[in-house]
Amino acid sequence: MSGLQPGRFAPLGAQVRDGGVNFAVFSANASRIELCIFGEDGATEVARHDLLGPIDQVFCGFLPGAGEGLTYGLRAHGPYLPSQGHRFNPNKLLLDPYARHIVGQYAVRPEHHGYEWGHAQGSLSFNAADNAQHALKVRVLGSPPARTRAARPRQRLEDVVLYEVHVKGFSKQLSAVPAPLRGTYAGLAHPASVQHLKRLGVTTLSLLPIQQCLSEPHLLSRGGVNYWGYNTLGFFCADPRLATAAARASLRGVRDEFRAMVDALHAAGIEVVLDVVYNHTPEGNEFGATISWRGLDNASYYRLHRHDPSQCENLTGCGNSLNVAHPRVTQFVLDSLRFWVSDMGVDGFRFDLAPVLGRTDAGFEPQGAFFQALRQDPVLADVHLISEPWDAGPGGYQLGKFPGRFMDWNDKFRDTMRSYWLQAGATRAEFAQRFTASNDVFNPREKKPWASVNFLSVHDGFTLRDVVSYSKKHNLANGEDNRDGRDGELCQNFGDEGPSKDPGVQQTRHRVQRAMLATLLLAQGTPMLCAGDEIGNSQQGNNNAYCLDNPTTWLSWADADADLMQWVSELVALRKAHALLHWPEWFDDRASGHHHASLTWTAPTGEPMQVRDWHDSQHTAFAAAMRAPDQAHPSLVLLFNPHATHQTFQLPCTRARVLADSSGDLPRGTKFSHQLQAPARSLLLLQTL
Repeated sequence: MSGLQPGRFAPLGAQVRDGGVNFAVFSANASRIELCIFGEDGATEVARHDLLGPIDQVFCGFLPGAGEGLTYGLRAHGPYLPSQGHRFNPNKLLLDPYARHIVGQYAVRPEHHGYEWGHAQGSLSFNAADNAQHALKVRVLGSPPARTRAARPRQRLEDVVLYEVHVKGFSKQLSAVPAPLRGTYAGLAHPASVQHLKRLGVTTLSLLPIQQCLSEPHLLSRGGVNYWGYNTLGFFCADPRLATAAARASLRGVRDEFRAMVDALHAAGIEVVLDVVYNHTPEGNEFGATISWRGLDNASYYRLHRHDPSQCENLTGCGNSLNVAHPRVTQFVLDSLRFWVSDMGVDGFRFDLAPVLGRTDAGFEPQGAFFQALRQDPVLADVHLISEPWDAGPGGYQLGKFPGRFMDWNDKFRDTMRSYWLQAGATRAEFAQRFTASNDVFNPREKKPWASVNFLSVHDGFTLRDVVSYSKKHNLANGEDNRDGRDGELCQNFGDEGPSKDPGVQQTRHRVQRAMLATLLLAQGTPMLCAGDEIGNSQQGNNNAYCLDNPTTWLSWADADADLMQWVSELVALRKAHALLHWPEWFDDRASGHHHASLTWTAPTGEPMQVRDWHDSQHTAFAAAMRAPDQAHPSLVLLFNPHATHQTFQLPCTRARVLADSSGDLPRGTKFSHQLQAPARSLLLLQTL
């Protein structure tokens, strides 16, 4: 390698080209940025070069003779004035935010912080200790071969059935997967895993974070781990923790194993959506470490308190909030998203704490710069966009407010449906609103029913089995004295706390689970299953198992409930077979016009629901009749009986046959005329004759 030469200012990051490597780094406030080259041991600095610039806030340079495998870090010079938001400290080796391959093991050490631990001035002090020997570093990785977008499955939005899953947790205990592959990208792509997903009938996997992450300091200090991964360090890196040992041993191995997983799932017709965390970084609040963004340009990358820029604005509950309103931070997020689509082949994204992406000084702005840029980006124009529509800041609940093609996680569906089937006070009015995709939340003039992502449970909270098995959280294994996790989560143990040998308790739990799953998969909107709910997976009452990488969070295939799995598979098949169960438009109260289907609600007596009926919390059984605008689709009737005793229904049709009975009491195909006794705690789907 010879000396650094003038380079290109785009794209950002390290690019292998023309017999060398081009480096480009953004900083609006740095006076100088140094490129530090390290030897093969990753600890010895062998060269240092000043990047040229800035031009348009970018420092760059070209290093001829360099290539893949080169190890480097950055040092940024500039003012150390925390009171003005600046925390430049050239004694801290920094990661390139565009890193494709990160090396080293991070540990909590005083020298990783820009200020001196224990100093009287706190985070305003200056730490002159050099941390390069122990700092994380970047290894240059060239671009992979171009992907063929035509190979991606293209699900119509109204046909999507989501499956939220942790890559490791899914296959770690799946005996049909070879032991070296269990808990990895290759394990999820294994034919045994794909066979389960295909049998289940889901169309789209929503993977918990797979971008490389750091465990939080409080976990590292006690030898713990962030199992879920919501603390992203490498926004362009597939997490090596989820790769096989063979893949981790190769520079390109982790990336290639991830790409092979996507290819295998696509070949099976299954889409891949990533849960992404662009709302904060692992650097934490102003007392956190200086790893990358803080040292490169704290005032640009982060939202800081207006009246005291030495403090981070904490809209996330994680210490800091990315300032996505800044044009260069918007660029950083979009560049990362494009990488995962173009280079890695994924089909969309679920945005964690998504309101942060639209935060301005005036609050959440659904037409903000990031959302406008996202909607106009040609690479991202046809991928799935899903929001977690809340953050931890003021005005942070924005369900139904995200623009364009966004789907939103609808917690109102979860709470209402749990309350209804647990007999915890939900009315028929609430149930009907949520069952028909919450048009009170999603503006029918701007959204379609698929915008409502309906769920009963997700990674955060009780599994469905635990919803019907516990009356309170049991989080002692997390090491926080059961203080963590949501208090008051809707649940009921039906007589015994945890596992029960009582046949009556077991039967009740079985019925309620099946009824709730039927509600999820037959409702309008986009259903999302939490991996394991289809086999009755339990976390022993832990509703915040983010730090447990052990059998608590790995799916227990040995205890799988085969009957429940078969039930879920039948429900998904029914949803696909009957267009009225995933209608692309909002229902009308009458069958009029070419595209309008109708849904009418009746009391068990067969009479139309009256105002007093809708809000009666004691009597909550009722029925829905669904009719298409033409004869191409058979009419359907749904009966809902959450009560502990059977309920007689006058049918809103002359004759009907049973397509599904969640209780299992009525065989499929059974025919009825005018009247039917719905079993206790059951949902019935009928086809009119």
